[in-house]
Amino acid sequence: MPSMKVFLPDMPTDLTDGRFQGTLYRALNPVYAQQPLSGEGARRHGGRFNPKGVPALYCALSVMTAIREANQVGSLQPTTLVSYTANVGPVFDGRSTADLAQFGSDPDQLAAADWRLQMFQNGRSQSQTLAQRLIDEGFVGICVPSFAKGATGQDINLVLWTWSGVELIDDDNRLSPNTLR
Repeated sequence: MPSMKVFLPDMPTDLTDGRFQGTLYRALNPVYAQQPLSGEGARRHGGRFNPKGVPALYCALSVMTAIREANQVGSLQPTTLVSYTANVGPVFDGRSTADLAQFGSDPDQLAAADWRLQMFQNGRSQSQTLAQRLIDEGFVGICVPSFAKGATGQDINLVLWTWSGVELIDDDNRLSPNTLR
């Protein structure tokens, strides 16, 4: 099977000196609506950029990218859309072929459609192995293109393994346990 080539867009203007400062968006399963900063779903199941057991927040730089990411299979399912202010770093630029090469990776490994099969067969996918190496090196996250159906080169994700510089935007306390029923 031929490898999938990935377009790597320029760095967003919000990512400077290895830090991200700005607004992030996340569309999450309503089951986790009361814990939008937990990373629990990713910890339980593993994701493209986190092995099982490692919590992660899969965020996007735009609302539409967040919705695409949360609803990759079938019809649109119930989704809770949240936004965060973030000031985090260091963030690895997973869109840079040169940076990826320094860790023995490349864009095709990140985009591998069979990452779940790799995880099942080997315990970890290549992208999860890269993520663990980056965590071990002290990175708090990775900035990557979106691999969701319908994504363009402008659809960018920020996957965080540590998010102490992230705050939920919920001025009206809509996600408070007292307001959710």
